Amino acid sequence: MALQAIPISRPATLRVQLECDLSKVRQASAHMKLFLADQGFSRTDLDACELAVVEACNNAIKYVAVDSRCREVGLEVVCGKSELEIRVTDHTGGFELPKEIELPDSEKESGRGLYLIDSLMDEVAYLRGSGENCLVMRKKREQGPETMTSVMSAEEANRRLGESEQVIRDMAEELSSCYESLSAIFRCSSELGKTNDLEEFARRLLMDLAQITCADWFVLRLAPREGGELRLFTATRDGIVTENIPLDRPNIVSVELQAGRAREDVWFDSHRPLREGDPLFEMNPKAHGLVHPIYLGDNLIGTVAVAKDTPGPSFTAVHANVVHTFSDFLAIQIMNARFNEEQVRIRLVSRELEIAQQIQRSLLPKSIPNLPGMDLAGFCQSAHQVGGDFYDVLKVRDDAVLLVIADVMGKGIPAAMFAAILRSLLRAAPEWMDQPATLLARANRLMFEELSAVDMFITAQLVFVDAKNRKITAASAGHCPGLLAVDDRGSIVSIAPDGLPLGIEPDTSFSSHTETLQRPAKLLLYTDGLTEARNPHGEFFGQDRLMKWLRKGAGWRGNAQELADDLARDLTNFQSSAAQTDDQTFLILAE
Repeated sequence: MALQAIPISRPATLRVQLECDLSKVRQASAHMKLFLADQGFSRTDLDACELAVVEACNNAIKYVAVDSRCREVGLEVVCGKSELEIRVTDHTGGFELPKEIELPDSEKESGRGLYLIDSLMDEVAYLRGSGENCLVMRKKREQGPETMTSVMSAEEANRRLGESEQVIRDMAEELSSCYESLSAIFRCSSELGKTNDLEEFARRLLMDLAQITCADWFVLRLAPREGGELRLFTATRDGIVTENIPLDRPNIVSVELQAGRAREDVWFDSHRPLREGDPLFEMNPKAHGLVHPIYLGDNLIGTVAVAKDTPGPSFTAVHANVVHTFSDFLAIQIMNARFNEEQVRIRLVSRELEIAQQIQRSLLPKSIPNLPGMDLAGFCQSAHQVGGDFYDVLKVRDDAVLLVIADVMGKGIPAAMFAAILRSLLRAAPEWMDQPATLLARANRLMFEELSAVDMFITAQLVFVDAKNRKITAASAGHCPGLLAVDDRGSIVSIAPDGLPLGIEPDTSFSSHTETLQRPAKLLLYTDGLTEARNPHGEFFGQDRLMKWLRKGAGWRGNAQELADDLARDLTNFQSSAAQTDDQTFLILAE
């Protein structure tokens, strides 16, 4: 028996993959409208389907999770003889479709779009899946007037018409608010660009917000970078709300604190009145309004409260959206202002470090005087941009010098300034340079008040070298002991006279230590950055390694600079890849 092929009529289908971008929705809906026009749909059906698709696609993009923004929104249209089916596939968290879709209360911010879709389409379903959902909308082709009368009663038609008009009025109000909001934002932004006064900008912006939402007052609080509290930034009525709100005290009565913690709007009115003790209670205990928390990412920027004093209509969802728009824009401006302040601070700190570096470099002697039969070399390397170490060599006579090595507690300009003061005081008293202990006591008396005022101190060691009589006299203000090689066999004497650091007590006396220089003489003065240098394993360089190095160099006939270079290499090799954590400074006398 022969089989006859029967042609099957397939419905016309349109499929569009839409980027997760609101600007692409209008293009996709226009493409769908042209497709439906080719299928013979009426103008009324075309307009209804276009509005429904725009609302559905906007929601699919607006509420998508951040990690799903790379996934496309699916739009599929299937046209039959008597009806069409539109499917919008989204990658949001989904929602529960209510059995009866009713016009939402004016205070609610969501639900109007779904009500609009339900009013425009004949049937709406929502299928939720794992990571993907599908909104299904069906609509019958437009029928003649006589059929419509039989399908829908006049009363039902009037009811739907009234509800549709309400939706249109709400949408018109929202469009008007958006226009006013944009105008205010552009105007205030222009003023901010001229003055850079963030407080005045915020006040003007919120005054416009109050006018658009018909609010009587507002209060803006900001959370500082370090957090801890909500601080009053500006308000309509100065002097009424003044106290700050701690963020770490849960028992505080405050709708502003509640909104900041919950990360959502908090409303107050006659049914949810402000409680006594709430800072906003002072503005008006019978006010009705809302508090919106301002967030950027996970960072709380602050809160803005807007309210009405007089009885009347409450804020609507449109008003709440306007508050959100203004707050988001304000948050961006606040973060920009903080970023600019941080950049200025960084530039100032950088300039401060440059000045401190110049001061520190100026403390080191440009040339080191030598003694008959002896020479000297110094080394100073900061761990950071600016350190507190310095050394100096002061010529007392042709055959005598005063060696100075010091370590100021702290870094930056304060440390550099105190180092400069000490250097100047020592240089200003040539009559005491052959008496290091007396010179240290004098410097301590003159600097004590300033050092103690900022809780700083200085360790220092002064060594008077008399080459003619081959003697050294040392005094120390809590500094590392000097090391003296007394013969070429490696015998070492530790020079550590008693004495507190400068700035600890106002009247400190210092003792002296005198040694005879044997031939060949080797003397090392250093700061604790040498002994406390660490290698990658966390081991200290230590005084034992330093003494071992000095024993090795005791019989070396090289000059002081060669010895200094050798010690610097030893330190570098020991530290290897480990970061230098403290300044390293030393002075070497050799013959």
